[in-house]
Amino acid sequence: MQSISKKNEVFILFNQVYDPLSNIWLSAIVAATPILLYVLLLTIFKVKGHVAGIITAVVAGVVAITIYSFPANKTLWVGAFGVLAGLYPVASIVIAAIFLYKLTVKTGKFDIIKKSITSMSPDKRIQVIIVAYCFGAFLEGAAGFGAPVAITAIILVGLGFNPVKAAGICLVANVASGSFGAMGIPVITPSQLTGLNPLDVAVRTSYVIPFISFILPFLLVFLADGIKGIGSVIKPLLVASITFSVVQFATLNFIGATLVDILSASITLIVLYIYLRPKQEESVGTLIKAWSPFIFLTLLVVVFSKLKFESLIIQFPIPTVNGMIFKVPPIVNEPTPFAAVFNLDLLSSTASAIVYASIITIVIFKIKGPVISDAFSETIKELTIPVVTICSVLAFAYICNYSGMSSTLGLAFASTGELFPLFSPILGWIGVFLTGSVVNSGSLFAPLQTITASQLGISAEGMVASNVIGGDMAKMISPQSIAVAAAAVGLVGRESEVFKYTIKISVIFLVCVGIINWLMY
Repeated sequence: MQSISKKNEVFILFNQVYDPLSNIWLSAIVAATPILLYVLLLTIFKVKGHVAGIITAVVAGVVAITIYSFPANKTLWVGAFGVLAGLYPVASIVIAAIFLYKLTVKTGKFDIIKKSITSMSPDKRIQVIIVAYCFGAFLEGAAGFGAPVAITAIILVGLGFNPVKAAGICLVANVASGSFGAMGIPVITPSQLTGLNPLDVAVRTSYVIPFISFILPFLLVFLADGIKGIGSVIKPLLVASITFSVVQFATLNFIGATLVDILSASITLIVLYIYLRPKQEESVGTLIKAWSPFIFLTLLVVVFSKLKFESLIIQFPIPTVNGMIFKVPPIVNEPTPFAAVFNLDLLSSTASAIVYASIITIVIFKIKGPVISDAFSETIKELTIPVVTICSVLAFAYICNYSGMSSTLGLAFASTGELFPLFSPILGWIGVFLTGSVVNSGSLFAPLQTITASQLGISAEGMVASNVIGGDMAKMISPQSIAVAAAAVGLVGRESEVFKYTIKISVIFLVCVGIINWLMY
């Protein structure tokens, strides 16, 4: 460590250490301790999510300080940074989405929304495809950051689905679109970070994701109604699967990742509508008005994804951390300062878009003050503990990332030589488990993927794509995603039930992706 002085203050510079035990696999076992602990607390010991998160954050801090020689003050500040990131944008998105949902319920508009879905098909298996698979993908393409799972899970519960099943189905359904939302950022960000062409990386993802998207509707119906349920709705399942996967493949190869979710979801919904030929009970005007909160939400998110008020974003550099922690080779080519700036975007973020949609809803439906107050107080009361869960999870994730523990796991798998393509998706999987974001996972591990690919003489675009795909497989089990889904459907303290619902599926998908990646490269 080095120190610099500025205005009579001494700042400690920290170079990340990736192999503190002088054996990469022993170091990796230690680095994996917080992750394994969190899984055990949820599954074996059935500890509530917020308690498990707090315990894991403390353990991660102890490992960082004692094994990785990470300064205690930096550990505390990094943990606080994680808490802030948990509050905004993650928790704020969930709070705003559920508040908007409650407004539609209290005004009776959600009943019309339900009727519009059930009139398209009264079959709950088809409703799963319409809501979780198609509408969820559309929201992922427009919004991302937990909003799609929260909103679609709420809708499924409103349609009469069991909360655990609704949350689990929506988390699994998110696999079809999670690699590309919002607006292709999970592909664009790591591509730009490593100097690769985003379209080339998008093309590489098309070798795997469309095939997963094709089988996903069958899996979702199986989760909803078992193997017999698939046979009863095989034709509409094929219509949805073929349409979505073909559009997805074509878009990734000729346009790129930016619009793939929105196009795949929109075209599939239109084709399904034509195929099902539903008889709507309500007028078009009534339906548009009922759906208007979510229509405005989508339009605002799409606009804000392109229109950022950069000059109005408030930035808070994290003391003792921002620019004072350095990533070093072989994670990067040369020592690189690790930025730690909390950005408060109150005007053009996803959370802002949902708030604006709520305000428009209040104006259009002329909702009175007491109704608004009730909806808001109910939302805050229901989400207090889930917000603690989200914040504690991100605290331990940030400690793992900034101390170098996450990179230790990456280097362990990178040391596997010719087997690296088999393990490459696992890096993305670990990154998303820790951060809850395919974008953040790419920022964390894409440089390592590229460096390792260069050393082995294999496709860098392919390895970055495998990082994206592997990360997508982890979204359904990421503690952040689990907390969001559980909060949305009222499963406070029962996060372990949702985790058990999705963990096997995630691991099976990851193994399949790893094998395919190994065979290709």
